[in-house]
Amino acid sequence: MSRLATSGAPTSGQPARPLDEIDRRIVEVLRSDGRVSMTELAERVRISRANAYSRFSRLEDEGVIDGFGARVDPRRLGMTIAAVITITAEQQSWALLRDELLAMAEVDYFALTAGEFDILLLVRAPDVETLRDVILVRLQNLPEIRTTRTILVLDEVMPARSFLR
Repeated sequence: MSRLATSGAPTSGQPARPLDEIDRRIVEVLRSDGRVSMTELAERVRISRANAYSRFSRLEDEGVIDGFGARVDPRRLGMTIAAVITITAEQQSWALLRDELLAMAEVDYFALTAGEFDILLLVRAPDVETLRDVILVRLQNLPEIRTTRTILVLDEVMPARSFLR
């Protein structure tokens, strides 16, 4: 399952420079096919292989590209139930709560938010009983949580792996 990235900051200690059109095209190609060869990447973006390699390395160094992973269909893993859960929490406890929520295997996405609620989760479960346990037992037993609202996902028109990228 995906986890919230905690970095986002350039790894070289230098601030990231603005991306130009070529950088953006490189990122888009890699988002659609992270296994593309450097030669193929250069061809798709219409730059030299050396330029593609140099830009790729800089994008990694600046933290624009922070890793690669497999796109996995949660349904094929048996996670057939999905729900969006909004949480209102004690304001001073968000860091502790973040760590506890990220430790739950069913949490596929986590976001701190501003507005009506404090946290948004995408939770995946193999069945309704597991989802019920997550909501009514595990979440409700966390003293930092004031309220939850659950929205059952009926159909994922745009899969989370596309939405979250």
